[in-house]
Amino acid sequence: MTVTVAILGCGNRGADVYARHLAAQGARVTHLVDPCPARLAEVAARHGLGPEVCFSDWDAFFTLGRVADAVVIATPDDAHVEPCLRALALGYDVLLEKPICLEEADLDRLLAAEAASRGRVTVCHVLRATPFFQAVAAGLAEGRLGRLVGITHAENVAWWHYAHSYVRGNWAQSPPAAPFLLAKSSHDLDLLRAWAGAEPVRVSSEGGLHHFRPEEAPPGAADRCVRCPVTDCPYDARTIYPPRDPHAWPVTVLTAGGVSLADALEQGPYGRCVYNGANNQPDHQTVTVTFAGGVVATLTVSAFTHNNTRTLKLLGTRGELRGHMERGELDWHDFRTGAVERQVVDTSGTHGGGDVGLIAAWLAFLRGEAGVPTPLSESLDSHRMAFAAERARNTRG
Repeated sequence: MTVTVAILGCGNRGADVYARHLAAQGARVTHLVDPCPARLAEVAARHGLGPEVCFSDWDAFFTLGRVADAVVIATPDDAHVEPCLRALALGYDVLLEKPICLEEADLDRLLAAEAASRGRVTVCHVLRATPFFQAVAAGLAEGRLGRLVGITHAENVAWWHYAHSYVRGNWAQSPPAAPFLLAKSSHDLDLLRAWAGAEPVRVSSEGGLHHFRPEEAPPGAADRCVRCPVTDCPYDARTIYPPRDPHAWPVTVLTAGGVSLADALEQGPYGRCVYNGANNQPDHQTVTVTFAGGVVATLTVSAFTHNNTRTLKLLGTRGELRGHMERGELDWHDFRTGAVERQVVDTSGTHGGGDVGLIAAWLAFLRGEAGVPTPLSESLDSHRMAFAAERARNTRG
C-alpha cells in the first residue's frame, strides 16, 4: 500500500524532515501548502509535483476535499489548530507538529474534533521514537529500577542553539510563537509523562530572561554582527554559522529559498545582535511535576550549556539510571548487587533517530499494521503541564 500525504507547511520540519522521510520510507507526497512561492517551488521540484497541487494557503487546499490518506501540519506555531480541525472534519489522519496550540482551551477542542472524526492525530513527539529513550522505557518496563520515585531531566539547549532559535529565530517572541518551555521542551514533558505512566497532578515553575537583554550588551556592540567591533562575543553570528555544514541545519534555515549566507547575515534576522531586545522568551527555566502515583519530576531547560543534548537521572527503589543522550550512554546502577551496566545506544540521525522512527511508526499506523503511536489524549498532557508551568512562572512575586 502506497500512503499518500499532503504537507501543510514546507519549512525545515515539514519539508526537510517529515516529507523527506515519508518519501524515503515509501509514502508519496501529493500536495504542498506554503505561503512562500520560492520555497513551494523548491520543495515541489524535490517531489516531482506540478503547480496544480501546490497552494499558498491551507484553506484553498481543503476546498479539494479528502484527496490524500493523511496530512502533515507543520505550519507556524499559531497556525496549527484550525488546519487540524479542518483536516479532521474531512476524515484525514494528521501528523501534527508541536506545539499543538498556544491556548489551553484548544486542547479540548482538538480532542472533541478527533472523537467526532474517522481520523486520528499523532503529535510529533519524536523523542519517544528514538532508540535511546525507547531503551529507557524498556528498562523501566522490565523493572530494572524497581518502583520509579523521582526523575531529574535536563534539556541542554546550548548557547548557540538558543541564540539561533529563541533570540533571532521564529520563536523569539511569545506570542505569536509558543512559550520557550512549550516550544522546546514539550518533547521532554512528554517523556516525563511516559516514564511516570500517569497523569500530572501538580506543577510549579521558576525562570526568566536573564541575559539576552539590551542592558547585557558588551560596550560598543553594533546592531548587526557583520559590523560589530566586539571580537569575543560567543553569540557572534559570524562564528556560529559560517563554520557549519552549509547543507545542514541550522545554516539551511538562513539560506532557504536560495538566499546566500552572506546576505542572510547582512540583512536577515539571524545576523542581528542578540542584545537588541527583540525577544522575550526565558533563557533558563525549571519545572517540577508531581504525577498521580507519586512520581516527582524536575525538568530544567537552559540556554547556558556547552552542549546540545538531554541528560537524565531516574531514581527507583532498586536502582538508579543516569543517561546522556548525545553520547548514547545509559548507566544502570543496581542497588542489590552494586553493579553498574553501561548500555550504549545508537543516537545517529536527527533527534537521535527519532524523526525516522516517528515516521516509521506513523506509516505503520496508516497502513493498518499498528495502532496510533501515542493517543492524542496522552500527548496533550505535555501541553497541559507547560501551560500550568507558565502560569506558575508568571505569577511569582
